[in-house]
Amino acid sequence: MRTNAAPGSHPLLSVEGLKVHFPVTEGVVLPRQVGLIKAVDGVDFTIRRGETFSIVGESGCGKSTTALAILRMQDASAGRILFDGVDITALGPGAMRPWRRRMQMVFQDPFSSLNPRMKVGDILAEPLRVHGLAGDRDAARAKLDELMRLVGLLPDMAERYPHEFSGGQRQRIAIARALALEPDLVICDEPVSALDVSIRSQILNLLMELQERLGLAYLFIAHDLSVVRHISDRVAVMYLGRIVEIAERDELFSAPKHPYTQALLSAVPIPDPEAEALREEAMVRGDPPSPRNPPPGCTFHPRCAHAMDVCRTDEPVMVATGTTGRATCHLHAANDPAAARRAAV
Repeated sequence: MRTNAAPGSHPLLSVEGLKVHFPVTEGVVLPRQVGLIKAVDGVDFTIRRGETFSIVGESGCGKSTTALAILRMQDASAGRILFDGVDITALGPGAMRPWRRRMQMVFQDPFSSLNPRMKVGDILAEPLRVHGLAGDRDAARAKLDELMRLVGLLPDMAERYPHEFSGGQRQRIAIARALALEPDLVICDEPVSALDVSIRSQILNLLMELQERLGLAYLFIAHDLSVVRHISDRVAVMYLGRIVEIAERDELFSAPKHPYTQALLSAVPIPDPEAEALREEAMVRGDPPSPRNPPPGCTFHPRCAHAMDVCRTDEPVMVATGTTGRATCHLHAANDPAAARRAAV
């Protein structure tokens, strides 16, 4: 695992019981709340210094909303977000400013995340000016040249506009912008999903090289499991606003415990016809339920082939399932009642 954490030190980021609920209202003159959309509904995880922690799941499961809440770009309904041991959940704009320098984001679409009316040099210099770090003209020019070279671009390209670059080059510019303030944590929200397959590996390798060089921690959000397997140290699987399984990469991919994780991995094609024919497929029935009206008990039970009566009534707790893994599943709680009691404490 790539980590710069000192023995016994606290995690770089701790998310505790995070909830993001959006009210559903009716009426124009006298609007009234008639429900809640539970986009994120009680999420817990930590990110260590220098590691890549990935969140995977279907579209709409709450991955990007979780990222926005961590950056305080979306208000949390409940829970705590601790960055370097400090609770930033309720900080105002002024108090939050120095923490924003240490958390940056690379967005999914490099075509829309860069201002088409600004030259690349101005795009990279903007965060430095906002935080009062631009310095004099020579220092700013040297910093821009350094950022361009850091992501594999020539410094004189800073005089061009975003439309003069390819998709992969634009994402390199977006990465350079995220690194301008020398952050500790970079949130990558589907950073390669909008790129050609031939370019994806280049951007992933760039991210890994930058991590080794700069000691970065990544929160990597994706739905492509092959990408997640390539870059991650630990992986969390999210379903309908909740994390259903979390483990180190090798353990999760070799021995998934939650039925939903098993279904996701069984849907990944194997480039071997004989192995593909012999593989047992984990079926998932139907579509995900609405986050406005989640089912009682285990939210995955309407689609689970292993659902029991308890799954339809009781919400499962997260229990240990292996060397590093934990899962919220009654199947494993039934096999280890003591673990279920420990998780409930």
